[in-house]
Amino acid sequence: MRGNRIVFLIVPGLIVLLGGFLIPAVVMLVSPPRTEFGDILARLGTMLTNSYDLAIIGRTVVLGLIVMIISVVIGFPIAYMLARSTSRWVGMLLALAIFPLLLSNVVRTFGWLVVLGKEGAIGQLLTSLNIVDEAPQLLYTPLAIVLGLLQLFLPLAIISCYSAVAQVNPALDEAARGLGANRTQTFWTVVVPLSWPGIVVACTLVFAGSVTAYTTPYLLGGSRQRMLSTQLYNYANGTIDWAAASATAIIMTVLVFGVSAISTLMGRKARTS
Repeated sequence: MRGNRIVFLIVPGLIVLLGGFLIPAVVMLVSPPRTEFGDILARLGTMLTNSYDLAIIGRTVVLGLIVMIISVVIGFPIAYMLARSTSRWVGMLLALAIFPLLLSNVVRTFGWLVVLGKEGAIGQLLTSLNIVDEAPQLLYTPLAIVLGLLQLFLPLAIISCYSAVAQVNPALDEAARGLGANRTQTFWTVVVPLSWPGIVVACTLVFAGSVTAYTTPYLLGGSRQRMLSTQLYNYANGTIDWAAASATAIIMTVLVFGVSAISTLMGRKARTS
């Protein structure tokens, strides 16, 4: 009876997952409308040898890794402090940390348009302090994309790391300090290794989100700083090149699964060392 109940609860979710995500994704990757699989492979080979497409792939990977690293470096200490805090305001602080998730991506991105524009807050501050004679153009630059994606996915890194750190028994910290380790040594030799599963999840979520995000790179990067997501949209809705769109989707999928596999292997190696 218990097994039947579990199956009964799982089946609806599996149906939605298969019908709403897996099947459309597989069709998009290997059998888009009016396109042969051989055309997809040919277009994929062209993209992997063309300098323009390689520049887009490289930009996507580099910006995704930058956002991933910064998110974990900033998010893990915040998660550690929240998990180890005994203040009654921890719940409120955690809610504030993940509050950006409650806002629309478009709203958050348009906020950066106001801040980073030539007439925005940063430009006016630099000119008022006489640091520069003319406000710099920060929009449509890699910096703008990184800032937008960082605001977008930092809460995910905090949540993932917080759940991992919270499962590490605080008594282990006290035991390490009792054996002569200081707080820094305890943090790096006890907390971080035991929290690797959460760090791996954070890295995977942030990188996957950064590589596949569309709204933020489109609004903050424009046509000057194209990424795979904006290029995919252009192929699917602009030029209607389904072979190129599928090839781009395959590259994005390989990148996400590749980084996920590397993060998992690093996590296993760190736990066994």
